[in-house]
Amino acid sequence: MSTETSTPDGGSAGGGRTAVVPSKGLHAGILDLGDSVMLGLASTAPVYSLAATLGLIVAVNGNYTPLILVLAFIPVLFIAYAFRELNSALPDCGTTFFWARKAFGPWAAWLGGWGVALAGIVVLANLAQIAGKYLWLLIGDGSLAANTWLVTATGVLFIAFMTYVNHRGIRLGEHVQRTLTYIQYISLGIFAVAIIVGIAGGAPGGANGSATIQPFDFEWFNPAGAFADPSAVVHGVLLALFIYWGWDTCLALNEETENPAKTPGRGAVISAFVLVAIYVSVALLVMMYASVGTEGIGLGNEANQDDVFLAMKDVVLGPWGWLIVVAVLASVLSSTQTTILPTARGTLSMGVHGALPARFGKVHERFQTPGFSTQVMGVAAVVYYVAMSFLSEDLLADSISAISLFIAFYYALTGFSCVWFFRSTLRDSARNLWFRGILPFLGAVSLTVAFFISAVQMWDPEYGDTQIFGIGGAFVSGVLLLLLGVVLAIVCRFAPATRGFFTGERADAGLVRGD
Repeated sequence: MSTETSTPDGGSAGGGRTAVVPSKGLHAGILDLGDSVMLGLASTAPVYSLAATLGLIVAVNGNYTPLILVLAFIPVLFIAYAFRELNSALPDCGTTFFWARKAFGPWAAWLGGWGVALAGIVVLANLAQIAGKYLWLLIGDGSLAANTWLVTATGVLFIAFMTYVNHRGIRLGEHVQRTLTYIQYISLGIFAVAIIVGIAGGAPGGANGSATIQPFDFEWFNPAGAFADPSAVVHGVLLALFIYWGWDTCLALNEETENPAKTPGRGAVISAFVLVAIYVSVALLVMMYASVGTEGIGLGNEANQDDVFLAMKDVVLGPWGWLIVVAVLASVLSSTQTTILPTARGTLSMGVHGALPARFGKVHERFQTPGFSTQVMGVAAVVYYVAMSFLSEDLLADSISAISLFIAFYYALTGFSCVWFFRSTLRDSARNLWFRGILPFLGAVSLTVAFFISAVQMWDPEYGDTQIFGIGGAFVSGVLLLLLGVVLAIVCRFAPATRGFFTGERADAGLVRGD
């Protein structure tokens, strides 16, 4: 029943290959460039990411935090180019899974698909927990946010609702997404304007004047000063990498986007640049207003590290402080929806190409969405969230810390896939050499290094909140979850329904060889 359509530049994909778009039954051409950029921005949950991460980076890097945000962006940008180039030749919603299959074969593909799904499922648990907490912070005196049962039940309802929205159709999801995006950015804009007014008026940045406004200093962007402590720079960059994750959602919706070979890639690169502009500018404003001091609302205050915006809201906005709570809630809900989108489409592609049972490859005839895959992702996220919440909230927090391992893994795999897939065209032009070779390779190597440095840090029993067999709980949970993917891949290798994907017996509709 599926059909295939050649991409505009498929003939240049690499060495005698012609790329085609396999029609899976998704709603083709419904998203434009603006939608792609919006989805890329929404998926990163920028307001929440800043609120939850800025204090941690300041604790490590102090006034050099803006520089750290720029440095962390560099490998992300390089990988964004890899996504763009691969998508131009192979616009399949499976993204990393599909591209790794063309570059390195079925085992790398399966593990790449697992990395994408794993990161999505684990972060959904985190997003659900934050969404539940922030909803109840808005009600009454906020004390209900401390009720684990209530917060968990609310988080489950949020996942279920967003799963329903995604199942019902991409257009409904886009409308919900646009509304949530407007709410969070308008609220963040009001917050930023209030900070600017406070800075201009010279008002003290902390309660009772305990933190004072610090003027902008170009030293904050001085690499020589920051690298006086290289380990702090590495630690800060690893923390900052997480806040950029999510822009690749628009690539997973390539088959539902106008001009699938070009528009999603452009959307990914544009959203990546917009993100770094937002993060650096807001970080500068917050640092100038609150300072990096350890008193009051100072960003160096350990009491504020979990959420710097929550600590600042009443000082900055007074009785309108609830606006920033709404912004974080909208940001988290927005990311919850957009996290389900790529994971469901990733498993859809795996089902279509035989890496998962065929049922995963089914598209709902009426809604034109990955019906079964969307439901599975929602259920998996709920089960993981509930199990970890009541098994150990500390272990849940540590497993969320391990997301950096999953992200670094599949981003690096994408970068290496780009270089290898296009290897025969790298000498054709300077553009090919840089955007298909050098930059993706540098990004992939950087993220590989980040993966191993993160793993070493997580091994330390003092890292995070839990220890298992004398090892950091974040390392154990992260490695076990990655190894589970290896086990599942082995099972699929010998299962009758998926054996053909690994042995090559199944015809691949995604690429036609010209030779």
